[in-house]
Amino acid sequence: MKYCLAIDIGASSGQCLLGARDRQDENKIITEDIYRFDNVQKRYKDTVCWNTDVILSKILYGMKRCAGVGKIPVSIGLNSWGVDFVLLDKDGKILGNAVSYRDERTAGMDKKVHELIPEAEHYARTGINKYIFNTIYQLMAVKINTPELLEQAHQLLFIPDYIRYRLCGNIACEYTMATTTGLINAQREDWDDEIIDRLGFPRKIFLPVKKPEGVVGTLTDEVKEKVGFDCTVKLPPAHDTACAFYSVSEENHIIFSSGTWSIIGANIPKPILTKEAYELGFTNEGAADGKIRFLKNIMGLWMIQQVKKEIGGHYSYIELISMAEESSYDGTVDVNDNSFFAPNSMVTAIKEKCVAGGYTEPQKTGDIILCICKSLAVAYAKTVKSLIKLTGQKFDAITIVGGGSRNTLLNKLTEKECGMPVHIGYAESTALGNLMFQLQRQS
Repeated sequence: MKYCLAIDIGASSGQCLLGARDRQDENKIITEDIYRFDNVQKRYKDTVCWNTDVILSKILYGMKRCAGVGKIPVSIGLNSWGVDFVLLDKDGKILGNAVSYRDERTAGMDKKVHELIPEAEHYARTGINKYIFNTIYQLMAVKINTPELLEQAHQLLFIPDYIRYRLCGNIACEYTMATTTGLINAQREDWDDEIIDRLGFPRKIFLPVKKPEGVVGTLTDEVKEKVGFDCTVKLPPAHDTACAFYSVSEENHIIFSSGTWSIIGANIPKPILTKEAYELGFTNEGAADGKIRFLKNIMGLWMIQQVKKEIGGHYSYIELISMAEESSYDGTVDVNDNSFFAPNSMVTAIKEKCVAGGYTEPQKTGDIILCICKSLAVAYAKTVKSLIKLTGQKFDAITIVGGGSRNTLLNKLTEKECGMPVHIGYAESTALGNLMFQLQRQS
């Protein structure tokens, strides 16, 4: 068998998933979970950061385990969440920290950016809606707070692009990831030089954009020695949602990528850059197959993850959902309210918003989890209605992929609120989409 390895780096965890075509049926993929690891953002001084050295070490360990079980991949591919990046100096070393999108540095940066390029014009050019964590606002924070880093920077690399560089020594700036920045022209599918110039960002740090395809290189000698083998390093879609969407083969389905974020959308032939699309919160990102992922980000299982963490992590997700199913709480909240983005206490934030909305305060953990699930389903239904209106397409069903597809209560509430059949896709959709892309391009 020819194995491929998908390295899927999530914002809370990661995995190394090995895959190969079934010898009996080439349309089937046999997968093996080689290694899972936590990915924890930590505060360094006053900044919330990722530790890229730790991420790399865990990936190397996962690769080494492939050799340990005698299933050496012929290729590997990486994907991760979007928008976050590192700046490299002339020697390829990181300048500053790998700052997380949940860091507070972007507060107020939208105003700074849109003083130089109005929101309406920005959307008409890039198709990217205003999310305060987007790369464009992070870069403005760097420019204002630590301008010396931009002055010293020679390259900007997104998280999977940087880890790939550390593995093979070659650099590639992948297209689907670059489209999350708010700096790619949606029509030309390349950097918008005028926006970059007006914002005062150094053009030299933005590398040529490469569509997902082909080989970036092979493992460096140092990495080969550590993992016990060599292989090609391919360029699948680097953005995890692009991989998740790629894992869904049904063309007339609305896709829900349900994880830390709930991302709802569909693949469309060309971007929708209208005022209405902007006002309804939709964004246009690159897809793996040359299409556009027209989608909206909604606060997702992050809310449940934070509640679980806050109450001590004693309960499994299955236990939490079971508690919710026993609750009769009827309150809902606006899940996209900024108070849920990075609160000191998710439980307190939910209780306060329930009371402010005229509901009784949820008392039990089950009440809080049910409130979250019901609130997400309500938000999903509104988004589905808008998606259908904006695209003018007829959709047959909803396919839910990602870890959230295991949440049976949320799935049931989603089907009820949206009034459409719900199909359950792959829980490991990001890694699976990565594998599918590699396997379909095996020589």
